Amino acid sequence: MKKIGLVGGTGPESTLMYYKELNTKIDHLTNGNTMPDIVIESVNFRKAWEYVSSGNYDKLGGYLSEKVNLLKLAGAEIIALTAGTMHIVFDDIEKRTNVSLISIPQAVCEEALKRKYKKVGLLGTIFTMEQNYMKKDFVEAGIEIMVPSKEDRELVAKRIFEELEFGIVKDTTLQEFNAIIHKMQNDYRIEAVILGCTELPLLLNNENCVLPCMDSVEIHINKLIRLANMNS
Repeated sequence: MKKIGLVGGTGPESTLMYYKELNTKIDHLTNGNTMPDIVIESVNFRKAWEYVSSGNYDKLGGYLSEKVNLLKLAGAEIIALTAGTMHIVFDDIEKRTNVSLISIPQAVCEEALKRKYKKVGLLGTIFTMEQNYMKKDFVEAGIEIMVPSKEDRELVAKRIFEELEFGIVKDTTLQEFNAIIHKMQNDYRIEAVILGCTELPLLLNNENCVLPCMDSVEIHINKLIRLANMNS
């Protein structure tokens, strides 16, 4: 099995999910015979978030590229970012490092095509909801992607940054998010919702959400497993 490399720490909670699920799923798939070789380069979340917030994408791309290069040196063959927002510099990182990263948006889009969705909602950080890096694969595939109203986008982003990034999960926040999703269903006729921030699965899932969820973490992890096991 190929060695998996993760750029983690953005934030720590989602990185924990990746590490735990990769080990658990691969152990199960191999009937208890194999757990993966994983190497993680954890970034300074505060530094990375400051680069994102200030629009300093050149420094962000350089910082994350350093981490990817360290993963290469550590022998990683399958490399991925563990945060949707950091895909804002995805293309820049690939150019700087000459590494074909395993994209979260692309993996989720592939899953949406399999499910034959035509119109989906997107929740995530303010950057994920308002910029194009999470949307372009869907647009090219002919899938409409909708986001909440400005007021609701700001509420979602606030709850992610102040609660979920720290592993804080509240019933009141679940109710707020479900109300937003229900509103999007009524306004836009969305068929499902993309959990476009890798902390959102801490809060939402198919059991407690008013619409089917596309868990970007689970979908991405499943693709990493398939690729790590390919020709190994």
